[in-house]
Order: sequence, then structure tokens, then C-alpha cells
Amino acid sequence: MQLLKSSLTLVSLFFVMGFTVHAQNKGFVTGVVKDAITHSPIAYASVEVTGKGTSGTIRETQTLPGGSFSLNNLPGGTFTLQISFVGYETLVIDSLSVAAANDTVSLGTLNMYPSKSNVLSQVTVTSNKGLLQNVAGKKVFQVNQSLVSDGGTAADLLQNVPTLQIEADGNISLRGSTGVQVLVDGKPSLIAGGTVAQVLQSIPASQIDRVEIITNPSAKYDASGQSIVNIVLKQNTKRGFNGSAAVTAGTRNNYNASTSLSYQTNKINLYGNYSFSRTDAYSTGIQYITYLNTGNPAAFSDEVFPSITVKLLNNAKAGIDYTFSNKSILGFSASVNTTHKQRHEYLTINQLGTNLKTVQFCNCNNGIYANGTSYNLNLDYSQHFTKPGEELTFNVGYAHGINNGYQHYSQDMFNINGQLVDTSLSALQTNDQGHDNNYNIQADYTLPVGKTGKVEAGYRTQAAYGDITQQGYESDNGGYTPYNALFNAFSSTNVVHALYVSYQGQYKDFTYQLGLRGEDALLKGNLINYDTGNALVLTPIKVANTGIYPSIFLTQKLQGNQQLQLSFARRVTRSTPYELNPYLDVSDPVNYITGNQALLPEIIHSAELGYRKSWPKTSLAANAYFIGRTNVIKHIQTPPVNGVVFTIPENLPRSVTSGLELIANTALLKVWDFTANANIFMRTNAAAPQYGITQSSGLSWNANITNNINLVKNLSIQIRADYRAADVVIQDRNRPAFGLDAAAKYDFPNKKATLTLSSRDIFNSRKWAFLRVSQTNLLDFVRRTQTSRVSLTFAYHFGTSPAASKKPAKTDEQREKRIDEAS
Repeated sequence: MQLLKSSLTLVSLFFVMGFTVHAQNKGFVTGVVKDAITHSPIAYASVEVTGKGTSGTIRETQTLPGGSFSLNNLPGGTFTLQISFVGYETLVIDSLSVAAANDTVSLGTLNMYPSKSNVLSQVTVTSNKGLLQNVAGKKVFQVNQSLVSDGGTAADLLQNVPTLQIEADGNISLRGSTGVQVLVDGKPSLIAGGTVAQVLQSIPASQIDRVEIITNPSAKYDASGQSIVNIVLKQNTKRGFNGSAAVTAGTRNNYNASTSLSYQTNKINLYGNYSFSRTDAYSTGIQYITYLNTGNPAAFSDEVFPSITVKLLNNAKAGIDYTFSNKSILGFSASVNTTHKQRHEYLTINQLGTNLKTVQFCNCNNGIYANGTSYNLNLDYSQHFTKPGEELTFNVGYAHGINNGYQHYSQDMFNINGQLVDTSLSALQTNDQGHDNNYNIQADYTLPVGKTGKVEAGYRTQAAYGDITQQGYESDNGGYTPYNALFNAFSSTNVVHALYVSYQGQYKDFTYQLGLRGEDALLKGNLINYDTGNALVLTPIKVANTGIYPSIFLTQKLQGNQQLQLSFARRVTRSTPYELNPYLDVSDPVNYITGNQALLPEIIHSAELGYRKSWPKTSLAANAYFIGRTNVIKHIQTPPVNGVVFTIPENLPRSVTSGLELIANTALLKVWDFTANANIFMRTNAAAPQYGITQSSGLSWNANITNNINLVKNLSIQIRADYRAADVVIQDRNRPAFGLDAAAKYDFPNKKATLTLSSRDIFNSRKWAFLRVSQTNLLDFVRRTQTSRVSLTFAYHFGTSPAASKKPAKTDEQREKRIDEAS
């Protein structure tokens, strides 16, 4: 608590300094950005003011959901204002005059024309922004730019975001690392149990507005995780009454439907959406095991485990924003998600002797049935003050999740003579029940200081309460009796208090931001299980972590639309209750998972040097990065026993990753543009002899390219390819993988309806394959998973959008300030 007292004192000092600093208000520029053809407001467009005849940025911001923007604290003078957004020609006002201090310039409505249209005298084409926009330290990916993910899930969508990759276990990988904090609307999600893989598979891509990637977060973001991926769901941005509906039908019995309605006036913004989806996923897994130096009869084991997973999802969200005045807005939103999952897996395990003849053969059946319901409630308030740029925001959030699961596993084992073996565990059942409650309270304050300075400070508390109970049963004379080895009752409380303060200043073309964040985290748990004597035992678990996390960002604008940025941040990865709970998860018959209550937090030091350059039709971003980690949390797998491996999270000594990432976009032809991304990195892992892990290092790379082709009016074609080279990760030597996706979209003449045909993984070439070498065996593993190969989506939009309101809509910054830590 001493940390909190010291940090609170520091924040209070900044508040006092901010209120007492004598800073004369400067010019104030406002406007509303619209589509020149449809007259709809354009949200999240980049607005930048530079000195006339120079490349130095004086002020920059984004348009709000209603298309409005405001730039404050401008000195008197003449400037150049530039507004850009993907798919539109950049709008440039070459001579923007601010007469003197306290002058307010209203630009009214500013119309942007879609790319390749005729332009007005004040519109000039300067660059093509491509799939990714760099906005306020984030890479922003607009979902409407991804045709190949139409009708898919969030996992399908993120697979198509440059710089991101989806691992075989469903987790997100960025720059060769899975240490990514995944958030939904700035907060962790309890959807489908709250794990990254489950959340991504449970959100339809049609409900997502954009994806934000923060590779090296500043102090105002939670310190947890190496980097942040924030999935921002759709919210109404149009005036009047509007709506849309879409249906998708795909091969292999995959389909979904979604609809949204909204109504907005000067005072009220009402919105709601609903989606339903059915996903059938077919997976085929094969692993070949060679046992080394063993006296057992089996020298080899050939295992095949195909499975079918059927998932039904329902998502609904509704909200209201009410504007009290031009400077304040109150918002309330609620969402609910339900999931129903059935998985059927059929395993064959054929153990062979040195003569390659069967020693033992096993037929196994594994069925999993799971249901989950979660809902979220959020209350937001923002207050703008008389001083331009001064803002205070609050958020109170609550999330609740319930998950129930049932598993039935049976096996028939035969010996060398083909006779059925009477095993002690020929059939098994488990019942799981889990409850989670998350609370979030946060306040953030922004205060302009002097001519170009800005102080940001805030406080956040998040509390997560969870409990899970698992009961196992084994077959006994045609019935089932409790199997105490699988009994587990675990309850946890995870509370994190945080304070942050940062200062941003500018000298000519040089901008700097210094930040400091303090976090006090405490995770407490109680584990109840049976010991070897079949007696119930209560084991308390406590993990405390208090830390200071500084961040530094230095940016230099150069001549010719060039920019250099150097950043550094210290961060942490804390173990989750799931990783600490040492219960046995047997849902995967060939991979049992258990926790480790002795896990320590992982410490991360991250540095990045970035370069950006733009030409009239091309842009390039290059980032060199270094990531050093100690107490590395990795999920280690033991050598297989009877075809089953155990996965346990452990702390490894250290890991270093360094690399170079390139992102380029170009539109050399009117009918063709593409975005290409390449990442090459070197990873070194220290040895951990206690786990049979030797020191390893290796060079690897991955690349992807997205092509957009417009040969015919109203018809758009997108082709995307990705490749991942071979890689060495701790125990595994991952094999390369390649994938190709394609889609075509037709816009009907009335511009209200579209028809999209998409195909994912056309050659069925994406796979998870690796070779694992240990002192006792060799494990050769391959798994492929496929859902819909081809899908057809019809979407229809209706309604009217009168002139945009100038009310202060709930801002994207307000949502990003609520970015919290997953429990």
C-alpha cells in the first residue's frame, strides 16, 4: 500500500501543477468530416496540423463517431491542416489562419471523396494509408477492409491483420511471441470462459468495428502483457434511424446472421445489435512417438485423433448515450453472450514393438458438452471543460460469467492377442461449474500545459472473483463412483490497483512523452482437493506483486514526410488463476493440463526504434525491436506416457527476442493496391536443465500480403497469402506453414446491399506441425482444423443519415483509457 500512497501523492502534485500553471488559451479549430457522396460522418479519421512549409506536427487528433473534431491550444499563425482516412483521398487545407489567442475557427462540414474520384481544389492526394493506420501510437485495422473474413469469427479476422498471427491453440502471436493482452472494448472479456482462444472464437467478425494494436504501450495502459490487442465492437455513428442485416451460409454446415438498429438525435444515441452463428469445425490430429532407451515392449506409438466441434453462439448488445450539454455525455451499455459447444473426438492409439508389430491397441471416445453465459454492464461519463483539451472521464463496469461443462471419456484397450484388457479406468466422467465476477472502476484526467504540453493522470481498480469446481467419476460395475483424483474446488480473488501519470511536450519537430505507472496486485486463492490418503485438504495460495513501470517515447519529425520514434517500456506478465490452479484438466485425452501454484511474475523490458516514410502512393514503416524477459512463463510439456503428455506452466530463466518488422502499402495502379508485412527475428532461450530444456536460439521469419483489385465497377477482389518459416520455441521445432485466402464483393447499384463470396485456406495448407526432441522420446505432431472453406454473405443497409451532430460523442480515447488487465 506504500506504493499507492506514494503514487497518489505524485498524481496529486501533477494535478496541482496543472491547475496552477499559467497557460494562456490559444486558438480553437473545429469541424465535421463527412463522405462527400453519402454525406455520412466519417469516424476515426486522422486530423493533423503542421506548420506551413514544415513537416513538424503541431496538433493531431481523430474524428469522433459523429465525424466531429476539435484542435485546441493552437498559437496564432498560418498552418496546414490534413485529414486522412483509408479509402478516401487525403483532404488538405493549405492555409489555415488562426488570428490570435482565444480565436475560434469553425471549418463547418468538410467533405472527403472516395479514392480515385474527382477532387476539389482543396483536396490533394498525398498517400495511401493501406490496411493499417498509425494513430496516436496505435496501429488501427479497419474491419471493413477485410473481405476474406466476412462471415467468420474474430479469430478469422485477426488472422488477416498484418503483424498478427493466430497460433494453433487459438492464442495470438505478435512478433514471434504470444505474450499479448487481448481486450474487448478496452477490457478483459468473460465470453465463453474468458480465455483468449474462446473469446476469439465466440465473437462474430460482423460485430467488430476495428482492431487496435499497441506494440509498446505507454504508462496509461495496464502494465500486464508484452503488447495489447484491443477489439473494438461496433457502435452507432450515424444520425437518424439506421439499420443493417446480414446472413452468411458456408460449407460444412456453417452459417450466421446478424442485425443492428440505431437512432440518434442531438441529445440521444440509441443502438443495439444481435448475432447468431453456428460453426462446425473439423480437426485431424496425428502424432508419432519414438521411445528412446526404454525397456518397455512398445518402441513406437502411432496416434490419430480426428474431432468434430459444433458451437452455437448468441451475441446481443444495446446502449444509450445522452448528451447533457456540449461538454458532457453519459453512456450506458449492456451486452450478453451465450455459447453451446459439443465436441466429439475419436482416438486410436497403436503401440508398436521394435519389429513394428502391434503390442497394444486402443480405441477411445471423448465427448465434451459445455454451456456458458456472460453479460457486461458499463457506465461511462465524460466532462469537457472550458479550457480546450481539458477532460475528465469515469467508467464503472461489471461483468458476470457462468460456465458449465460435462465430459465423457471411454476406452477399449486390446493386447497383442487382440483380447480386451480390463483397465482400471476404462470410462471417465467429469462435471465442471465455474462462476466469475469482474469489477472495474477508473478515472482519467487530461490537462493541457503551456503551448504544447499535456499532462495525463489516472487511477484504476479492477477486482476479479472466480470459482470453479470439478468432480470426476470412474466406471464401476456398470455405474460410476467418485474419482477423487479429479476433484478440485478452487476460488480466487485477483485485485489490481493502479495509478499513472505522464507528461507530453514538444520542441519544434521533436516530441517527447515520459510516463510512470504504479501497480499493486494481489491474487489470493483457496484450493480444496483430496490427498493420497483420500482426505480433503485446503491449500491457500497467495501471489503479491508490486511494481513501478516507466515508459519513454521520443519522436522526431523529419523533412519529406519522415518520422523517427524511439520507445522503451517496462512491463509484467502475471500468472492467471487458471495457471495457478493445480487441478487436472483432462478435456484433451492426449494432453492433460495442470497449473502451478509456485509461478512467479514475468518481467519484460521492451525497446523499439521505428521509422516511417510516406510518398504520394506508397507508405513504409520499419521497426527494430528488442524484448528481454526474465522468469519467463512457458507451458512445458512432459514426455508422453501411454500416449499422453502433461502441460504445466513453469518459470524459465530468461529469453531475448530481437527483430525487424516491415510494413509497406502501395497503390501503383488505379485498379490494384497491396499491403505487405514481413517480420524477421532472432530468439534465444536460456537453458532449464530441471525441465530437460537446453539453451536454444534460432532465426525465423513470417510474411503476408493482402492484394485489393478493382477491375470492374462495383466489384472488389481481395487475395491474401501468408507464410510462416520454421522456428524453434523452447521444446519444439515448428515446421513451416502457408495459407491462401480470397474473396470477391459486389456492391449493388443502390449502394444499400452487398454480396460477398469468400474462401479461407483454399489449399487446406495451414497446419500446426512440430518435432519435439527429448532424452526419452521423439514426438512428431501434425494437426489441421477446418471450418467453412467457402461462404456467401448478403448484407443490406437501410435508414437515413441527416447532417452530423456537433455534440461531443463518447470518444475512442475514453474507451482506450479503460484498457484493463485480464484476470
